[in-house]
Amino acid sequence: MVEKIRLQFEKSIEVKKLTAEKLSKKTAEAAELLIKSYQNGGKMILCGNGGSAADAQHLAAEMVGRFEKDRRSLPALALTTDTSALTAIGNDYGFEEAFARQVESLVESKDVLVAISTSGNSVNVLRAVEEAKKKGAKTIGLTGRDGGKLAKIVDLALIVPSEETPRIQEAHITIGHIVCKLVEENL
Repeated sequence: MVEKIRLQFEKSIEVKKLTAEKLSKKTAEAAELLIKSYQNGGKMILCGNGGSAADAQHLAAEMVGRFEKDRRSLPALALTTDTSALTAIGNDYGFEEAFARQVESLVESKDVLVAISTSGNSVNVLRAVEEAKKKGAKTIGLTGRDGGKLAKIVDLALIVPSEETPRIQEAHITIGHIVCKLVEENL
């Protein structure tokens, strides 16, 4: 069992090393997009499914609350948290529209949508990006594998170099924490 555990740690470390090599510049660009948005009175909106929904909520909480230091609250919202909206939209329009309908009403051109999908092919996440682009908002995609359709439609795609969902999610939260740190340091 201990050897299996070590192997999992080693896999995670290897993916993070590759992510650091390949995505440091793009992670800085993501932070810059958010800093600029916040400086212009914008907000961060996030969406994802399953573990990516949890990551969206986690990162929104880091901005609204705090990451490492006391500072003013920064507006951020995970579109996964309003169960009444999710179920009403899902019932009336289909689950594919669960995030897009919220984007339509909540996102402005000065905002940044962070779309999280390990495969890059979650239809409801793709629809959210399409709607955000109609509104003139900037879009960031956190994905893995080959980036899927998401990487092709966002303004900035951060594609974690892994085929394994758990490793991709671990790298996504690391990227998110780095972005939170950079935003805090620069505002």
